[in-house]
Amino acid sequence: MATKSSYRPPAADRAAGLVFAIAMLLGSMLGVASAAVDTAGTPAQWRTQKLEFTYTGFTAFYTCEGIEGKVRLILLTFGARKDAKVRATGCDRATNAPSRFAWVATEFSALAPVTDAKASDVVKGSWAKVQVVPHKPWDMGQGECELVDQMRPLLQKGFALRNADIRAFCVPKQVGIADYSVNAEVLQPVAN
Repeated sequence: MATKSSYRPPAADRAAGLVFAIAMLLGSMLGVASAAVDTAGTPAQWRTQKLEFTYTGFTAFYTCEGIEGKVRLILLTFGARKDAKVRATGCDRATNAPSRFAWVATEFSALAPVTDAKASDVVKGSWAKVQVVPHKPWDMGQGECELVDQMRPLLQKGFALRNADIRAFCVPKQVGIADYSVNAEVLQPVAN
């Protein structure tokens, strides 16, 4: 009696796995966000705010320009307007040497939901899934745990979030493979 086999050669499994891995890597490197959650749109207004935090690093040290760039990248990933400003002080700007301390001041605009959809400055927003993990967005690396952890209050105050899950398991002077992750639905502007 002949039976039909569902045997697949190991090379086929490896090829399928490789294609999946490449697709995930490309999506991660390009910072591709998940599709918007709400398609109807949410009435929102730009809210400008000035928020500060102090960075103290035991694992990752940044130059002034380095920490300004990382913080700006995270703000833009969360939907801040492109005119976001980040200024670090307390670090050694003269020699551009990495520092374990920085006072970071931000000024940015982010969308906040409104109840009066007829106001003149209302824009259409949508809830979009955002993820910040090592290599997503592409410039976030392993060892950024302390920065993500210390930015947590800024993210929670500065952005309209739903289903936010911000995890940071930082061990001083150690870099973990998955020591931080941020997953949330963030109110972002609808592209025209």
